[in-house]
Amino acid sequence: MDKKQLLYEGRAKRVYATESPELLIAAYKDSRGSGAVPGRGAVNNRVSVCLMRMLGQQGIPTHFIDQLSERETLIRRARMIPLKVVVRNVAAGSLCTRLGLREGTRLRAAILEYYYRSAALGDPMINRYHAFELELCTPAELAVIDRYALRVNDILQPFLRGLGVDLIDFKLEFGRLADGTVVLADEITPDTCRLWDAETGEKLDRDRFRRDPGGAKDVSEAILRRMTGETSG
Repeated sequence: MDKKQLLYEGRAKRVYATESPELLIAAYKDSRGSGAVPGRGAVNNRVSVCLMRMLGQQGIPTHFIDQLSERETLIRRARMIPLKVVVRNVAAGSLCTRLGLREGTRLRAAILEYYYRSAALGDPMINRYHAFELELCTPAELAVIDRYALRVNDILQPFLRGLGVDLIDFKLEFGRLADGTVVLADEITPDTCRLWDAETGEKLDRDRFRRDPGGAKDVSEAILRRMTGETSG
C-alpha cells in the first residue's frame, strides 16, 4: 500500500491518501508542537498499534487495520467527530485547578469531559448540550462514545496496572466510517495519556515531556518495553 496525496498534517502525524478511497496511511512524526525528538514517532506508532490492536480484540471498533512500517499505520478513512473526550481516574492537571482537588486524589468513579476540537477557540471544554447545539454529534452517537470511552478505560486500567503503570487520565477521539459507524480513531500514546509509575509516582507521559523534551523518547520507550518487551530499535 503506497502513500499518495498528503491530506492532513498535525502536530504528531501526517495522513496520506492511498489507492483505496476508504484506506489511509498515518505516518508518525518525531515532533509534537514544541520540538523534535529523534525516534519518538516510531515509538509512539508502536505503542498505539499495540493498544489499538488489543482494544479491537476486546470488541472496541477502531479505525486501525495494520502496522505498515516502524512509523506508518494503515487505517480506515473516518470523518472525525470534532470532540475530544478526556477520561479521568485520578485528579491531575486542569481538574485540580478547576475543582481545587489535590493532585493524586483518586476519583470515586471515572469522569468524562468533552472538549470542542477548534483551534480558533482553543479547544474549549463543553457539555453534551453544547455538543448537540453545535451539531458535533447526535445524542445516540454520544451515548456510543460514552460507552466506548468507559469500556476503553476498563480495559486499559488493569492492563497498564499489570505493567506497574497507573492510568491517570487520557484523551480519545472518534470518527464515523462511510456507513456512519462510530469508531475509535486517532492514537493512544504516552503523548495522549497521563501515566505514572504505580510504585514511585514517576511521570511517564506528556507532563514529563513538558519538563524535559529530550527525555520524551526514553519515557515512551519505557512504556513500549513494559507492554511488548520491544524497543524502537
